[in-house]
Amino acid sequence: MFFRTFGWSFAITIAGLIAAGLIWGAEGFGVVLILSILEISLSFDNAVVNATVLKRMNPFWQKIFLTVGVLIAVFGMRLIFPLLVVGLTAHLSPGTVIDLALDSSMTYNGMTYAQYLEDANPAIAAFGGIFLLMIFLDFIFEEKDFNWLRWIEKPLEKIGKLDALSSVIALVVLAVSSRLFAGEHAETVLLAGLCGLATYLAVNGLSSVFESGLEAQEEAEEEAEKSGKSIVQVGGKAAFFLFMYLEVLDASFSFDGVVGAFAISQDIFQITLGLGIGAMYIRSLTVFLVRKGTLDDYVYLEHGAHYAIGALALILLASIEYHIPEIVTGLIGVAFIGAALFSSVMRNRKEQALEGSPSSG
Repeated sequence: MFFRTFGWSFAITIAGLIAAGLIWGAEGFGVVLILSILEISLSFDNAVVNATVLKRMNPFWQKIFLTVGVLIAVFGMRLIFPLLVVGLTAHLSPGTVIDLALDSSMTYNGMTYAQYLEDANPAIAAFGGIFLLMIFLDFIFEEKDFNWLRWIEKPLEKIGKLDALSSVIALVVLAVSSRLFAGEHAETVLLAGLCGLATYLAVNGLSSVFESGLEAQEEAEEEAEKSGKSIVQVGGKAAFFLFMYLEVLDASFSFDGVVGAFAISQDIFQITLGLGIGAMYIRSLTVFLVRKGTLDDYVYLEHGAHYAIGALALILLASIEYHIPEIVTGLIGVAFIGAALFSSVMRNRKEQALEGSPSSG
């Protein structure tokens, strides 16, 4: 299963690194490798969260996630999206943006492509930070089958019964962030943050509808087995919209990686190749977690991933004003995931010990 799931990732890595070495030499090879590792370290928690959604899809849509989804992630979010952001925020024509991207030394009004993207960071960070913050808040306030940090999660579950609490907190955090970090970009940060909140509410509301659709699909499948009717179309629609939700989620995770990559390389093709290789591994890891049933075996992994998301959201908002090294962001995510995995293993051992004790018989 491991090689079947990660086979394409290994093949693309080998082909991509060989291409980097042939085109850009040893230095380009190293840059692409570093960018790949950066993307994996920043997005490991993304794989865990994605797996909670992907496990509700059938094998066909899991393959779509690994193929079409990767193309969207690599070329859409790592190549086209930065071009659109630069064009919209700097009010540049598509032709000018493309020329700047293709020639890292070229300037327009005294600024390079990387500088324009860096200048757009307040809007990017506000949008992505609020979107991810809402994911964390909705998770921490909802009732869960298992609690990892009970002293935090139990009280928050109780107050989480208040309607729209997550949105209220997100708006307060956005207002404080625009005051503390935005400076002259306060209006841009507020607008981008509100767009991030609106996007989350839209996709989350739609996903709730799709959840109902999936439940209806399961009931219809039982009836279809009796009557011999097909309901492929219903399943396809539900899975398609869940797939789109995953793409929006992936986009929110990719913001910091795309912007941070320019600290390593100014070449947009090196960045796209390096981040694309990393994105491929994250997608393969997501499918692997689903097929192995890892989230069911290690029940606190989802908690750790959401705490990492909360930390990333705050880091993105702080990055409006301060530069936070990407390695710090990556290590925080790995730390939460590692701690959750360790707690899950200890819980499983304790459960096994209780089942094997004489009193349990």
